[in-house]
Amino acid sequence: MLSACPAIFSSEMMFGNPFPDFESEFTPWDLPDPFPAPNQSPIPAVSSSGSDEPNQIQTNSNSGSDEPNQTVSVIDERKRRRMISNRESARRSRMRKQKHLENLRNQLNRLRMENRELSNRLRFALHHCQRVRTDNDLLRSEHTILRRRLSEIRQILLYRQLQQVTSAWPCNSAVTNEQTSSLIT
Repeated sequence: MLSACPAIFSSEMMFGNPFPDFESEFTPWDLPDPFPAPNQSPIPAVSSSGSDEPNQIQTNSNSGSDEPNQTVSVIDERKRRRMISNRESARRSRMRKQKHLENLRNQLNRLRMENRELSNRLRFALHHCQRVRTDNDLLRSEHTILRRRLSEIRQILLYRQLQQVTSAWPCNSAVTNEQTSSLIT
């Protein structure tokens, strides 16, 4: 049975894209109704800017006695309103997202500046700490030197006091003066 079909029909022709309008990035709501009612003109495409008035209702030119056409137009009107509402909702969502992204960028810049300021303060504190440590080491070494000198001065004073006490004794005055003079020099 398949051999009875001519070879002209390829699978691409048989199973090709049934919606060629969608290949050019149109969405179904951007296209007019492909099957308009016989007494109804096609609905004009609504722009994606969202500036169309939702109260622009297409009126039917019939006397209104056609019940199926009225339900179709009511359904089409609901679809159109829903489509407009969805576009507005998407626009608001994009605006919220853009505002959130801008807030995040501002926060990033503020935190970078704060980080830079804290880094500078830390660097200054570390430099100041190093200077204080150096000064502290110098003061400790000076303290050690001064303490040693003070100890030496106390020893000299004790020696002189001892010398004055021993010189006051009459029996040791001749011997101690000669010995102390040799010890001092």
